[in-house]
Parts: sequence; C-alpha cells; structure tokens
Amino acid sequence: MAKSNYVFTSESVSEGHPDKVCDRISDAVVDLYLAQDPYARVACETLATTNRIVIAGEVRGPEGLLAQVEDVARAAVKDIGYEQDGFHWKNAEVSVFLHAQSADIAVGVDAAGNKDEGAGDQGIMFGYACTETPALMPAPIYYSHKLLKSLADVRHSGATPWLGPDAKSQFSLQYRDGKPVGATSVVLSTQHSESVSQEEIRETVRKHVLSIIPDGWMCPEEAFYVNPTGRFVIGGPDGDAGLTGRKIIVDTYGGAAPHGGGAFSGKDPTKVDRSAAYAARYLAKNVVAAGLADKCTIQLSYAIGVSHPLSVYIDTAGTGRVDEDKLSDVLRQLMNLSPRGIREHLKLNRAIYARTAAYGHFGREPDADGGFSWEKTDLVADLKSAFGV
Repeated sequence: MAKSNYVFTSESVSEGHPDKVCDRISDAVVDLYLAQDPYARVACETLATTNRIVIAGEVRGPEGLLAQVEDVARAAVKDIGYEQDGFHWKNAEVSVFLHAQSADIAVGVDAAGNKDEGAGDQGIMFGYACTETPALMPAPIYYSHKLLKSLADVRHSGATPWLGPDAKSQFSLQYRDGKPVGATSVVLSTQHSESVSQEEIRETVRKHVLSIIPDGWMCPEEAFYVNPTGRFVIGGPDGDAGLTGRKIIVDTYGGAAPHGGGAFSGKDPTKVDRSAAYAARYLAKNVVAAGLADKCTIQLSYAIGVSHPLSVYIDTAGTGRVDEDKLSDVLRQLMNLSPRGIREHLKLNRAIYARTAAYGHFGREPDADGGFSWEKTDLVADLKSAFGV
C-alpha cells in the first residue's frame, strides 16, 4: 500500500541553465526545419561551454538550412539573455556538425507501399496526471517551474535587472493523506550581478515564492534556502558545461511518475521518445480531467520501424472509478497511437518546440498556434460518454 504521509521533492532549472541552453538550441533547430518542411527529420544534440557551442546530429530536409543553424543558435542564446564575457550570443564560437540522416533509420521509419510510418526508435514512454494542481501536475514540480518562470518574467521585463539567466529551484512538500499541504523547504539558487546583496536577493525571491504557492504553504524560515553558497555571479555554460537531454526529469514530472529514459529536445515528432510521451500525457490528463481517476499513469512501448504500439499499460493507483482494461480499450479507440496517428491527432508537425525547452513540457497552457496541444482536454466528453459518467 502506498504511503499517505510523506515529504516529496522536485527541482526545476531555468532557461539559462547550461543544459537548458542546449535544449533550447536543439529545439530551435527542430523548429527551423519543421517551419520549412513539416515532414523534415531532425535529431540534434548541442554542447555548450565557455564561449563555445557545438551542434551535431542528423537531419533530412530542405537544402540550404544548414547555413542558418549558426544564426538560429545565436538568436536562441540572445533571447535567453546571455551577454557575458564568458558566454555571449554574439562572440561565442559556433561549430555545426549536422549531417544527413542514416538511410538505415529512414527505411524503417518511412511509409512505403502498404507499410505505415514506423516508430523512429524502440523504447518506452510514460504519461502522468493527477489532481494535485489546476494543471493536473504533481505539486512539487509544478511550483518549482512556476517560481523560475516568475523570476524569468521580471528579468526579461527589466523589472529586476540584477537577475542572471541561470537558476535552479527545489520544493519539498509535505503530503498528508496523499495530498500536498505545505512546503517543508524551498531552495532557490539564482545567478546575479556583483552589485546586489544576498539579502535583497532573498527578499525578492520570498515575494515570488509567496505569489505562486497557496496561502499558508510557506516553509519555516530556517528551511528557506536562497543562494546557499552565498554567491552565484559566474553561471550558465561559462560556469558548467551543458548538454542536450540531461534534464529529463525536470522536463516531465519531477520524479513523481516513471520516465522511459528518452529525452525530448532536438527530436522531430517521428521520434516516439517525444511524440509518444506527449500522447501518453494527453491521454492521462484527459482521464483525470474526466473524473475517471485522481491519478493516472500510462505506458506506451514501441519498436523501431513498427507502426503500432507494442503495449498500452494503465495504472490509476487505486483511484480509478472505471475498469482499467476497458479504459485502455476506449483510449485506443479515441486515439490512433501509431507514430503517424499521434502526429496527426496532436498536429505535431509544426515549429512549436523551442518554447518547450524550459519550464516543463507538461502542465502548460495550450497555445493558439498549436503549441502544447497535448495539454488539451478535448477527449473528456467522449470519455464520460463511454463510461456513462
């Protein structure tokens, strides 16, 4: 039986964290290609260190786009806000080593004759939703993201100019009877200018924490940690090298649910690491939004070149109000879970990925242009009808 009283912790990192800089660049390359060809193929990895950016991987798409990759990378770094001696959007050396996609992979993935489009790789993907927050996300990761996004907003607006792009947050929440009731500790480390005092940083962060968490949830003062080392001036890739795909738990559910292991950023939507994880979240969120369960975990599995999922597993952790086997059948009827079916249902062949690189791929508001389409709850009516709710 699951514990009902416990403390659970999740962390988030800002758009200026070294790994997130790399995720952003890789996803900007995906958008570059999809904007020109919705069926382009991209598998892009980025490394960043002191005034150096290295971009590598495989692509298949319109001729001439490789020449734009460097400019796309610089624009991403500029938008994040890096204009520092050790990492500057204009001065960093950018090396591009993208090459053509492997023909062996392409033949397995492409549709041909009577063969439907296959998965871009083997693997397992998980989706999760719960009733802990309005976004149907676990509370610790939800508030960790919200704090960093709140600080980023005032940095970009110029309201708090001494904030730097690099930051990390962490919330530890007390659960009673399986529900979050308050914070036992809050940790925030943020890059800052030389001129600001640690006390000003602490009080500024406090205001942002209080603005995002429910009333009465603030942790004890002795468990409120802001820049615990006392100084964080050197940050970003100048302070620590970054790589695409190293923050996969930050990207998903903060450890509150299983993770299949595959990263999202830098991959076009034929890669089921990305698209099937989005589909699993979409289905789990609709199950919870329909009131069929308070928690829902969905696992999908695929084989490279195979057009249908090998398994669809559902676990409602004892909170389900309907039969899980029937629920699995109903979900498969409502959504074609082949790679092509997922892409078409969620309309994933669009340049909508750079925005996903920081502050979580899940728990976001759907955008008018189709971004975060997997956060829609448009299956709720059909699910309720199928179960007579």
